Amino acid sequence: MKCRVCREPAVIDIRRHNANFCADHFLRLCRDQVARAIKDFDMVQPGDRLLVAVSGGKDSLAVWDILRDLGYEADGLYIGLGIGDYSEESGRVPRAFADQRGWPLQVIDLRESYDYDVPTAAKVTKRVPCSACGMSKRHLFDKAAIDGGYDAVVTGHNLDDEAAVLFGNTLRWQTDYLARQVPVLPARQGFPRKVKPLVRLGEREMAAYCVLRGIDYIVEECPMAAGNKHLGYKEALNAIEAQSPGSKQAFYFGFLDRAQAHFAEAAPTPERSDAAELTTCSSCGGPSSGEICAFCFLVQRTAGAQPVALTVKGSS
Repeated sequence: MKCRVCREPAVIDIRRHNANFCADHFLRLCRDQVARAIKDFDMVQPGDRLLVAVSGGKDSLAVWDILRDLGYEADGLYIGLGIGDYSEESGRVPRAFADQRGWPLQVIDLRESYDYDVPTAAKVTKRVPCSACGMSKRHLFDKAAIDGGYDAVVTGHNLDDEAAVLFGNTLRWQTDYLARQVPVLPARQGFPRKVKPLVRLGEREMAAYCVLRGIDYIVEECPMAAGNKHLGYKEALNAIEAQSPGSKQAFYFGFLDRAQAHFAEAAPTPERSDAAELTTCSSCGGPSSGEICAFCFLVQRTAGAQPVALTVKGSS
């Protein structure tokens, strides 16, 4: 197996490109694909200050590494979710990663800062754990970006992630979500710009990137995500991709090129929908559709509650 560029021994094959790459040219490919996504979707500009949502997984650490390598001023933010040993380990990894490189990393611990954790919040509010987790992270990343004067929040969503979300939204024709499924969400009232520079790279490439760059990362999935439909959608698309390489890329980018704008045009806007109008949360001062935002409501319901033991769906 030879590298397509230099004909030296290859370390990875990428079937959707019908090509093999040596380590150096594969790393260059990853950087080039991120740079292309940034340019094609006008994600950020030189000189922008970026806040990377860091989880300890391969994607968020890889995108942070690539953005820094491309010359962007990118800082990290890790949120401790209080999910037992998983959170302990997922917090250790980005701290070590940042310390080794001397890069700024903010850390927010839900239990220390807001007196709750995700397992307790899910139990008390009867929310699905992934819902309580996602809402908490979105609020805190948004707040940190606004308060810190950052130009954009960067997330590590890759091609596999975006194709799986698109698959689920299409199965249920969730048109509001389809209208917003783009690699860039512009800043609006109280919300920062959000970008996804890894949309041209898949999970396998990101794992290989981390191995070749010597980046330690969390391999295990969150224990509270067991049974998550998103994982099932990924498995289904992986089966299709195995039979027809390039299907995920064609599905996702075909949607962006040919369909997304139609959903966006039909979606409610602040001018056409009272439900889209936002006010200011009386508790935190952030954007809200009611007197208090969903995050502050969750904190009020959950803060001070007796922490619950971590339970994993499907375990005995």
